[in-house]
Amino acid sequence: MIMPRGQALLLPANPTFVWGTLAAAFVLQVLQGLLSPAAWLPDWMALVLVFWIVHQPLRVGVGVAFLAGLGLDVNQGVLLGQHALAYTVMGYLAVTLHRRVLWFDWLGQTLHVLPLLAVAFGVQVLVRAVAGHGAPPAWAWVSPLLTAALWVPATGLLLAPQRRAPDPDETRPL
Repeated sequence: MIMPRGQALLLPANPTFVWGTLAAAFVLQVLQGLLSPAAWLPDWMALVLVFWIVHQPLRVGVGVAFLAGLGLDVNQGVLLGQHALAYTVMGYLAVTLHRRVLWFDWLGQTLHVLPLLAVAFGVQVLVRAVAGHGAPPAWAWVSPLLTAALWVPATGLLLAPQRRAPDPDETRPL
């Protein structure tokens, strides 16, 4: 595969780092729900799930998204399957788009990730509406926008360990 001009060659992702970041996102999402259950806050678990599904689809996939969603449903005491269904649909769409997303710059990637996050939020709203819990306020739709705005810093942070040189040497160009 020919790399786009200016794109760095990345090292393989460390599995411990991948699963550690997923666990950290889960803990951050749980803490956010305990401290401030506002609907407009970013969905950290969805952001990290989409990132790793796009960058490591063989390691993190729809099954991981489903299990993470079930964990959040149980922890937050919401309707069982609300997050699980939303993350599963989002994960499936991310897997179908993962090759396309990586060819764009960070702004293009953000514009591709935004509909995924909006679909996940929309599925949660739909599940809650069908269950009779009513719709969230209109300003709650800021959450997918805020989460998508965090795509660029999350990409820089989560790809940082893969950018370091395995064995730096001034005679090798890579």
